[in-house]
Amino acid sequence: MKKILILDDKEAIAKILSMYIGKENEIVWFDNPQKGIVWLDQGNIPDLIITDLNMPIMSGEEFLKYIKQNQLYREIKVIILSSNDSTTEKIRLLEMGAIDYIVKPFNPVELNLRVKKLL
Repeated sequence: MKKILILDDKEAIAKILSMYIGKENEIVWFDNPQKGIVWLDQGNIPDLIITDLNMPIMSGEEFLKYIKQNQLYREIKVIILSSNDSTTEKIRLLEMGAIDYIVKPFNPVELNLRVKKLL
């Protein structure tokens, strides 16, 4: 079973994701990236991270930058989940190291298929 870390300040999004991708994967959810970093620093290495961009305390972009600059974590695949549909923003974050960028509202079935392909 693959482990997926979800970072989103909206619990409803985490529940939807868990419903669709949690059947075949172990889901760990935190409402902000700093909690996710603490979890990672405790020795937990997920197979995939799905992160929102706009969150209080620390943005998904700051988290992505942290992950990709850290020797221990930079190989972890990261999907950005955001309501920002800007092509420029998508390209920038993909260049920063995100493996995919999915726009909210999203189709959960499509997201599930994308996750399966990445894992």
